Amino acid sequence: MESVRTILTHKYPYPHEHSRHAFIAVVVGCLFFISSDNMHTLIQKLDNNVKWWSMYACLLGFFYFFSSPFVGKTIKPSYSNFSRWYIAWILVAALYHLPSFQSMGVDLRMNLSLFLTIFLTSILFLIVFHIIFLGLWYIGLVARVAGKKPEILTIVQNCAVLSIACCIFYSHCGNRAVLRERSFERKNSNWFSFFWKKEETTTWLASFLHMHELKDRVCSSWFAPVGSASDYPFLSKWVIYGELACNGSCAGPSDEISPIYSLWATFIGLYIANYVVERSTGWALTHPVSVEEYEMLKKKQLKPDFLDMVPWYSGTSADLFKTVFDLLVSVTLFVGRFDMRMMQAAMSKVEQGAQKGDLLYDHFSEKEEIWFDFMADTGDGGNSSYAVARLLAQPSLRVNNRETTHSLPRGTFLLIGGDLAYPNPSEFTYERRLFCPFEYALQPPPWYKPEQIAVCKPEVPPGISELKQYDGPQCFIIPGNHDWFDGLHTFMRYICHKSWLGGWLLPQRKSYFALQLPKGWWVFGVDQALHGDIDVFQFKFFSELTKSKVGENDSVIIMSHEPNWLIDWYWNDVSGKNVSHLICDYLKGRCKLRLAGDLHHYMRHSSVQSDKPVYVQHLLVNGCGGAFLHPTHIFSNFNELYGTPYESKAAYPSFDDSSRIALGNILKFRKKNWQFDFIGGIIYFVLVFSLFPQCNLDHILQSDSFSGHLKSFFGTVWHTLEFVVGHSYVSSAGAMMLLLTAFSFVPSKVSWKKRVIIGILHVSAHLIAALILMLLLELGIETCIRHGLLATSGYHTLYEWYRSVENEHFPDPTGLRARIEYWTLGLYPACIKYLMSAFDVPEVMAVTRSNICKKGLVSLSRGGSIIYYASVFLYFWVFSTPVVSLVFGSYLYICINWLNIHFDEAFSSLRIANYKAFTRFHLTREGNLEVFTLAVDKVPKEWELDPKWDAELKQPPQLSHVRKYPSKWVAASQQQDPVNTVRIVDHFVIERTKTNTADSETN
Repeated sequence: MESVRTILTHKYPYPHEHSRHAFIAVVVGCLFFISSDNMHTLIQKLDNNVKWWSMYACLLGFFYFFSSPFVGKTIKPSYSNFSRWYIAWILVAALYHLPSFQSMGVDLRMNLSLFLTIFLTSILFLIVFHIIFLGLWYIGLVARVAGKKPEILTIVQNCAVLSIACCIFYSHCGNRAVLRERSFERKNSNWFSFFWKKEETTTWLASFLHMHELKDRVCSSWFAPVGSASDYPFLSKWVIYGELACNGSCAGPSDEISPIYSLWATFIGLYIANYVVERSTGWALTHPVSVEEYEMLKKKQLKPDFLDMVPWYSGTSADLFKTVFDLLVSVTLFVGRFDMRMMQAAMSKVEQGAQKGDLLYDHFSEKEEIWFDFMADTGDGGNSSYAVARLLAQPSLRVNNRETTHSLPRGTFLLIGGDLAYPNPSEFTYERRLFCPFEYALQPPPWYKPEQIAVCKPEVPPGISELKQYDGPQCFIIPGNHDWFDGLHTFMRYICHKSWLGGWLLPQRKSYFALQLPKGWWVFGVDQALHGDIDVFQFKFFSELTKSKVGENDSVIIMSHEPNWLIDWYWNDVSGKNVSHLICDYLKGRCKLRLAGDLHHYMRHSSVQSDKPVYVQHLLVNGCGGAFLHPTHIFSNFNELYGTPYESKAAYPSFDDSSRIALGNILKFRKKNWQFDFIGGIIYFVLVFSLFPQCNLDHILQSDSFSGHLKSFFGTVWHTLEFVVGHSYVSSAGAMMLLLTAFSFVPSKVSWKKRVIIGILHVSAHLIAALILMLLLELGIETCIRHGLLATSGYHTLYEWYRSVENEHFPDPTGLRARIEYWTLGLYPACIKYLMSAFDVPEVMAVTRSNICKKGLVSLSRGGSIIYYASVFLYFWVFSTPVVSLVFGSYLYICINWLNIHFDEAFSSLRIANYKAFTRFHLTREGNLEVFTLAVDKVPKEWELDPKWDAELKQPPQLSHVRKYPSKWVAASQQQDPVNTVRIVDHFVIERTKTNTADSETN
């Protein structure tokens, strides 16, 4: 018999919180009523309303593109929720002024005014109820389990659904007289008549067209009046009466209780009854769950809380502003004035550079063979960083390469080539973006305490006397430019003064080091700081080590953060002179391999046989440790270093794939960088600020043909462009500031003439786009004004209309509304009035625009001007943000693929978490260095608890690296798990230097 547990958990939300399901039911009901009552009207009048339907399509299109980045997902902080509410607000405010819905028989003004009134009333009523209920719980009259306070968002959501339901039912069932008098005769027109003639023979079409009869039966059954005041004498003084069955022809007001009131009271009563029952009994808190269901539930609930990729184009990110500030301070203060590397040299225990101490580690030198790994540029997105860390943590990886299966054991030590966390080094970024993924991949020992400082490194586990005896994985790290933004403070605290990065031991004490490996191999880890070179103390250490320790036939791997060979070639610059001096004049051909990150892709260049001396055999860049992807095709023409020719041996992603990925800037820029809205919307509004309003648009509207409309429209665009250049102040100043920004944004490698041309073309595209959007908005307002849909009333159109029909549809014979107004000190009508005025934005805009066109801008007060421009901005922001992202994304695509510039800007915008890789080295018994670069094309986005990790027996003192399944999380889909999808993208061998024998390479 299956075991059963009783788990005290919220497997299901409270029934009264099922507002999402209620909302779906309301939407289905709305579609049912509209389709049954108005589908024939919609089809009949489609041909006669092309102008309005075009305006609807344009409006809804811009609103969709504004909301598209948030469809189907919630973004934290809840900007997506703000976007949805914002769109709903101004979309409804626009729709109820347009005529097509009214031609369908849907009076949005009635629905909107009813919704706001019922919504506000419901919120106040339920808040009072919850306060009373919590008071009863406090004095002990209700069960203790009722003490859980309801979230205000749940109350608001339920009230919204309740209000929508009341409005939909009332619109289609409330006025029985109208329903009885409504004629269902259809006037056949155009293509619709073809189907109408076949109504008697087409069964399904006939059923569809007679759906209104089913709707009438539903209304009669579900929404019948509940009686009159005489039937409920207790409520006679508190009930608003009102559905006039005679539709205004009666001698006096009806005493029948309004169906809208009865429906609202029913919903509120159900909510209260359901809430009281479940909170008093605790019914929803306990339920029996089988062991298997409990395990499945735990598996679904346990998910890692990984951070998303850094939004580099966010206009509101405090982290990015801090990054800019830290960079300015670091460049001004630390570089050349206060260098942490000087302090490290002063505090180092090394008297002579060749002696053991804080910088030289030789505990690997006696091994017969050794495996080790290299990665760089981690700590961006949590999914990508963990995917690489999970691969590094596995005891071994089985991968295929050209019909050959390789079993690659975990590296004895891990080299990390800098840029440990983005966008800036801080306690938050290091802990959440770096340490968190690595600790999930390979847990630190049980005795490790993150808050403690390592005083005497290396702090080896108990029972081990020296570092040489420790057989677990170790880690050595150099800082990158992002780690130097705070003067290396966070790096020293978290790397040099801590003992563990997850399950990797951290022996190093300084930001640069040397590792002596078996068979005459060495690793020099250099710290290039922010100026891309090593300092004099660092140079002295490595040069003396080269002269005293490195043999003539030894081989050296130099690990730096920045790949100077590619960066200098791209920028036509020369950097890293001290590193070049070390390689060319001290190592003299013993540098077999240079490793670097910084560029977030994989590329390998190997020397070509020539008569030139070969100072470095192989140049390898692998910055795919977790940061956003960088292009490879930009660097495809690199072919020379130190006068020696090189050729590209491997690139990941390939040059063709890299060029294709850049296309995403056109299609996905805003989806990836919705935070850019704040900047883009304001820029476009400033560009057209001086042009509002456009009062003389008659020539566009009076053209007889579509081509005439277009010609007049773009002629107006040209005239407004001339006005911006010659007469406006705010717009021209904004355009000049944007031009200077665009000019400085173009990389300095481009000549100043080309920079000017690129900047002018870039700004012109934005300016023309902003002008077109401005004219579209003005044309829409002008069209509505001409047809009497806007500028007909004032600033409180909806409220005044509601008050005019309130007495007709909802009489108040008992004076209840007057008493409520007295009891609330006037807040009752005032709240509804100003709540409704929020939906009069188009009317406010149109009325103010008409006044400006008649009397001039000087006729407005300062407050009136602020209200007008704020109203315009509310709509112009929605129109402009998708367009500014499209124009800017197109600019980046053209620059990266046609002009070979902006490689960093054009790919940081895409925030690509895929294409991640690391390099695994095998120093064989023969002294050859076998190099495997392993990559994962697609990084999982969903993770779940690994059942094998959870089931594996854990002993308290056991170190995680001895476990068979060391990583906590596995991809939700096994087909996407990095362990199953990892592949080899490059494989080569660097042979050991032999006396009087040329080095060779096997690919």
